[in-house]
Amino acid sequence: MLRFTRRSYRIDIVIISCRFRFSFCALAISFLSVMLLTLSFTLMSPASALVYGKRTHALALYGEAKHKKGFSHFSYANPRARKGGKVVLGTQGGFDSFNPYSLKGRTPAGLGLLFDSLLVSGDDEDFTRYGRLASSMLLSASGDSITFYLHPKARWHDGKPVTAEDVLFSFRSALSESSNPLYRQYYAGITKMEKSDDRAVTFHFAKGNRELPLILGELPIIAKHDWKDRDIASTTLEPPLGSGPYRIGNFEAGKTLRYQRVEDYWGKDEGFARGVYNFDEIRYDDYRDSNVIVEAFKAGKIDFRNEYSSKNWAVSYEGDSLEEGRLIKRLVPLDLPQGMQGYVFNMRRDIFKDSIVREAIAYAFDFTWSNKTLFYGQYKRTRSYFDNSSLAARGLPGGSELALLKSYRSKFPGSIPSRVFTESYNPPRSDGTQQDLRRNLQQAAELLRKAGYKTQDGSLFSPQGKAVMFELLLFDPLQERIALPFAKNLKRLGITMRVRTVDAAQYVARLEKFDFDMIVSSWGQSLSPGNEQRIMWTTQAAETPGSRNYAGLANEAVDALVERIVVAGDRKSLSSSVRALDRILQWHFLVVPHFHIASARIVYWDRFGIPRKFPTKAAPSVLYWWIKAKDGS
Repeated sequence: MLRFTRRSYRIDIVIISCRFRFSFCALAISFLSVMLLTLSFTLMSPASALVYGKRTHALALYGEAKHKKGFSHFSYANPRARKGGKVVLGTQGGFDSFNPYSLKGRTPAGLGLLFDSLLVSGDDEDFTRYGRLASSMLLSASGDSITFYLHPKARWHDGKPVTAEDVLFSFRSALSESSNPLYRQYYAGITKMEKSDDRAVTFHFAKGNRELPLILGELPIIAKHDWKDRDIASTTLEPPLGSGPYRIGNFEAGKTLRYQRVEDYWGKDEGFARGVYNFDEIRYDDYRDSNVIVEAFKAGKIDFRNEYSSKNWAVSYEGDSLEEGRLIKRLVPLDLPQGMQGYVFNMRRDIFKDSIVREAIAYAFDFTWSNKTLFYGQYKRTRSYFDNSSLAARGLPGGSELALLKSYRSKFPGSIPSRVFTESYNPPRSDGTQQDLRRNLQQAAELLRKAGYKTQDGSLFSPQGKAVMFELLLFDPLQERIALPFAKNLKRLGITMRVRTVDAAQYVARLEKFDFDMIVSSWGQSLSPGNEQRIMWTTQAAETPGSRNYAGLANEAVDALVERIVVAGDRKSLSSSVRALDRILQWHFLVVPHFHIASARIVYWDRFGIPRKFPTKAAPSVLYWWIKAKDGS
């Protein structure tokens, strides 16, 4: 299951985040409530809890929905929260479009506040969806279609009702050839969609894709009468019509954007909205880089910040404001898997086609030294693409997982590295001393020597006689403090890594075209992986501009495993398939693994009322907060 709405963790170098907001990520971040990190997999029962042949207010893939029909509010929201006031947040990267579906342009942070989707997730439960625009759903007895019944109150900001035509128009636009191609991958299981009546839409899909009924509810629904004469492939700064709790107010492209609360929002008294969307205004101010954002926060120009830098967390918020309680630092534990973050090799480049080169380069990143010296000991080393979860591959494969890997080895010769069966993957280790680093670099040099690489006058040359050099593309100067020691270590191997920091717009453009040698990125995961894996790892994604297959992996066994994950019918099958995938990804050396932290680090000024309970399945969000009254309530 993929979810981009809020990331559960971002650490010192997370690249695909709200701050970049290029079309699919922006769209996904703002709208697709699949959250890679925030959905977890229930441990209670392998049997599906989906209700077939009966209308229901919620869909729970595993276990039961926590909130019953007609629930008054989510448990982490305060239904008595005060309305009013404003909150100012800082962003980076700018925006030049309000089109949620186009691959072109950069959409702004918070655009999801403008649009409602069919369903909404609860941030304190497992894989569960509640009705939003759809007041109820009917999953067919055969499990190959679902009908969404629109809420009778649902309407656009111009007063017109949200109709089945709007829903169909939205999906057809998102899945059209002129829209972002990633939607076609994500919703590839749809075989047919039709209007059941003016207030109901039915989607048909192949049997076995059990998460598809839930993720269908994540697309932002746009108004047909507002978009029918617009080009869905083009950028636009004409504010679109929404149905959500906020509308676009004053803005200056690339600098600031105000969202104004819709006082007569159709869903304000529904359980999903009570105690949420409390501010009259949510303003996003754009800054050059994260260092400037920190200074703006300390100057009181920003109210709330998720802090992703260990250095900033350790030293940037000290002083009288903190000691006097006017500024608050809070570490919020999260019950979430951590996924993979690292330096990503673009295997489309000749220099990185050889896995031995990729393996050798990983020896030059000294995590232990970095953690002690740069990160104040805040992180753990990442080794799995499903780290900090029961789906992470550990030890050697056995049982059904081993049988699956063996069958795929026979079916897809050369697709599975032999070490998958003989070794447990771990990234290079050190104790943070120069002596240990020297040993690691010696191991790297030996790997390169066996692969035919030679050193001459301090430079490393390939068997074809080409000097080994590449560029690490960054967008934020803050990332340089981690990259430069890595480059220094690589130089000792004779490898030149140029560190280049560009503005967000150029970075996004190059990322979408895979025009880079190496980047820093992350693939967040949930404990309910599914359709989103196609966007990350498949051969088709490797050939699709704007996909998240940054490494350019094209592997038949991986393609087959991804499809097996999508249609997994029970926990046992899902677990064995995901662990098998994890092992293959690990031993392909797609990245130099980084690190993770299982908590959110937030800083804010003491002007907010905050619910007693933070949701544990999502990063903290000010959407549940409010401005305190004079008596502190």
